Amino acid sequence: MPLAPGARLGPYEILAPIGAGGMGEVYRAKDTRLDRTVAIKVLPEHLAANAESRQRFEREARAVSSLNHPHICTLHDIGHQDGIDFLVMEYLEGETLQARLTAGPLPTDQVLRYAI
Repeated sequence: MPLAPGARLGPYEILAPIGAGGMGEVYRAKDTRLDRTVAIKVLPEHLAANAESRQRFEREARAVSSLNHPHICTLHDIGHQDGIDFLVMEYLEGETLQARLTAGPLPTDQVLRYAI
C-alpha cells in the first residue's frame, strides 16, 4: 500500500512518491531530526511477508552501506515500523537513468563518467 504524503516512518515524514521497482517503492521524505531531504525505499507488502525477501532487503542495505562512491547514494538508516521495512538514503536531485535513456543512447564518454 503506497504511503501518503504526511505519513511518518519514525522521524521521517513522507513528502512525495519518486518511483517504484521490483524491490520497492521510493519516496522523497524529510528527516525531521536533521532537517534534510532523504529518499526512503520501502519493501512492498507482498515481499515484506516473505522472510527470504526481507533478508535480501537487509543484505542490500549491508552491501550499500559498505560502499563509498560519488555515483552511489549513501545509506543513512534502516528501519522497521508497523510491518514496513525501509531504507533511508541520500536524496539526489535529477532525472532517472531510465528517463535519460528515452532521449537516446548515452555517448561513450558520458557512460564512462557515470561508471567510474
